[in-house]
Amino acid sequence: MTLKTYADLYALLRDDRYTNEAYRAFGLEHPSSRFSPLAQLTAWVEAHRKYLEQPTYGERLESYLYYVTLILLAVAFMLGTITGVGLLSYNGHEPVNVIYFLFVALFLPLFTMLLALFSMLGAKRSHNTLVHISPSYWMERFVALLGKRTAFLEEMKIDPSVLNWVVIKRSQMAALAFSFGLLTALVAVVATHDVAFAWSTTLQIDAHAFEHFLRTLALPWRSWMPSAVPTLELVEQSQYYRLGGTISPSMIDHAAVLGAWWKFLAMATLFYAIVLRIPFYMLASWGLQKAIGKGILSLEGAKLLLECMNEPLISTHNENQNGTLPTKSLDYPRSVENIAGVYESIEGWSLPKEALRVICDTLKVEAPVCVEVGGNNTLEMDKEIASKASGEVLLIVKAWEPPTMDFMDYLQLLAASAEKIVVMPVGTAEEGYVPNTRHKEVWVRKLAEADLEKVWIAA
Repeated sequence: MTLKTYADLYALLRDDRYTNEAYRAFGLEHPSSRFSPLAQLTAWVEAHRKYLEQPTYGERLESYLYYVTLILLAVAFMLGTITGVGLLSYNGHEPVNVIYFLFVALFLPLFTMLLALFSMLGAKRSHNTLVHISPSYWMERFVALLGKRTAFLEEMKIDPSVLNWVVIKRSQMAALAFSFGLLTALVAVVATHDVAFAWSTTLQIDAHAFEHFLRTLALPWRSWMPSAVPTLELVEQSQYYRLGGTISPSMIDHAAVLGAWWKFLAMATLFYAIVLRIPFYMLASWGLQKAIGKGILSLEGAKLLLECMNEPLISTHNENQNGTLPTKSLDYPRSVENIAGVYESIEGWSLPKEALRVICDTLKVEAPVCVEVGGNNTLEMDKEIASKASGEVLLIVKAWEPPTMDFMDYLQLLAASAEKIVVMPVGTAEEGYVPNTRHKEVWVRKLAEADLEKVWIAA
């Protein structure tokens, strides 16, 4: 389920070219998705997207979000890289304080993950403060001001819940891009510079307590990568005091080992800023999918479309809408009062298979074979269909089109193979397939003139 489907369904629901008959025909063509409304609506969009104005709303929305996200990720990666280089800058006089880097690579990501969790819990609210203070939200506002042809977004009025989840998901992507930039900066700086790491804080923490804290942070990888866990000796040797403005002689003596901190910093960034972020990204993707699904079902007209697809058209073929005599009183010796049931085959004269399927569903008739005859068929095709006919055949015709010589010729061919033929004149879909009595009289008179014993007519 995508935003492209959401937007294109919005456009299709405002297209008045489709009739209830077309909706029902589609529903009958896709019986497997009947009990899955979202699958049915998605199939409808896929089948009719080509009739929308190009580029479609979905394509325009998809393109817009793609470029907004691309810009956001590029900016986030650059900020992560610049931040990493700034934190690791070493002027040769003072070592790089690992606590600063840990704050950005560990504590800041954990804090933003907590904010993301609260944002997800309140995503249903249209006014969600945590969502609206997200950098990705304001990035989209900024790009929308600079961009062109985004007026369709205001016209669509996308569900606020969907928009909130879009921002939440994009925020997790931006956070990942920032963290990758930070990790890239760490690896690049360590590979190209001789960096001396140290730690310093005004909090009264001794080397033993700090080393225990670091070992706890390294729990996810210390069993299989012990070299990325600072030892007590390294922690003691790298403790730095600013008092006096000079580096202690002991640190200078052990300068060669101070660079070993980078492995711990890299693993902390990889695990806490990237690996832990992935579940939040996946959760945001899942939440967006659910929000889109609910948004699709809540679109104006979606419920009516599903009803038209899944509920048979109402037929009142035993009632007369024109105030004339009932058809069964017309002068024809062979009539069928109730046509509902199962036939060996059902044929529609100049009726496409989609329309024929809807008519059969409405009249509550069925058969293992439903085919179109006449119309675009060649004579050879009709002859082959007639020759294979057997048992009782229901022949559905358009009541408003009088029988032609081609039809009468085919009826004779069909009578040579079938045991019984029931001719059923029907009206238009708008009339509920109820035939006009005057139109039906024409058919009755023509069939009476032919006087074929196997031919019956539906009353």
